[in-house]
Amino acid sequence: MRQKLIGGVLALSLAVLHATPALAAYPEKPIRIIVGFPAGQATDIVARLAAKALETSLKQSVYVENKPGASGIIGTMDVVRAPPDGYTLLVGSSGTLSINPSLYTKLAYDPLRDIEPITELSEVPLFLAVNGKLPVKTASEFISYVKANPGKLNYGSAGSGVTSHLAMELLKHNQDMDIRHVPYKGSPPAVADLIGGHVQAMVDTGPALLPVARRGDIRILATLNDRRNAAVPEVPTAKEAGIGDLKTPAWVGLGAPKGTPPEIINTLYKALEGHWKSPENIKVLNGLGSEAVLKDPEAFRQYISDEIKKWKVAVDLSGAQVN
Repeated sequence: MRQKLIGGVLALSLAVLHATPALAAYPEKPIRIIVGFPAGQATDIVARLAAKALETSLKQSVYVENKPGASGIIGTMDVVRAPPDGYTLLVGSSGTLSINPSLYTKLAYDPLRDIEPITELSEVPLFLAVNGKLPVKTASEFISYVKANPGKLNYGSAGSGVTSHLAMELLKHNQDMDIRHVPYKGSPPAVADLIGGHVQAMVDTGPALLPVARRGDIRILATLNDRRNAAVPEVPTAKEAGIGDLKTPAWVGLGAPKGTPPEIINTLYKALEGHWKSPENIKVLNGLGSEAVLKDPEAFRQYISDEIKKWKVAVDLSGAQVN
């Protein structure tokens, strides 16, 4: 009996010794980060910053491969189908990881089932803005003005089903407002019509709204977040502005194929933990109207789950669907 016990312990020890070098050696070859959007867009820029931070920490080549198309679905599916070995990663957006599951009726992936969360990387707060000639100075005045003119006002967005559209739908619902949606093909034409008064309000990111707000063409009324933004610290949060505790940032995060070993997930998270919030990264992200964020894998998993539920409500309210 004693000999069998000793033999079992030795066998287990040998197994551990053989397994440990494989994990300890990770990464042994270059790591690929897939981005489902074109080069130069915000998600791509965040991915390249993450690649550089991982390279610095892991002493291994990390490169970005752009596979744009279908609102990030094409690139995401490439990661879902990849071996769960830590050598193919996904930098996805709030759209690909939390809105698409409700927006697309036949989505081929489930973010919670098919992706191992590693960390959130950045958040881009959204702002509520109105035409500069609208007779309102605060968010609560805007709500009152819309209610006094039901069905007479329009709001623009960068497109049906995008974050800026859905965030406004949540605000409409929460405040019981009757204001019509006018979708555009991207933010620039929507902002142009906001300046011209063809639409009276919109929700969008800082890079889209702040430059024209500084010229006085539009007025920023609130940050749809739980904290003020460093670029415009004078602008109140939604809660401070009296329009509810609305937090609707667009965000970017890092994930891996389902089944990637926890040790590898933790290695990648720890690699970013020491380098992600460098002054250089913060400067670049702030230039995008973005904020550097880090959540541990479990916190990020819970965040994705909560975001999916939140955006499902918004998608259902909007009626937006893609077959």
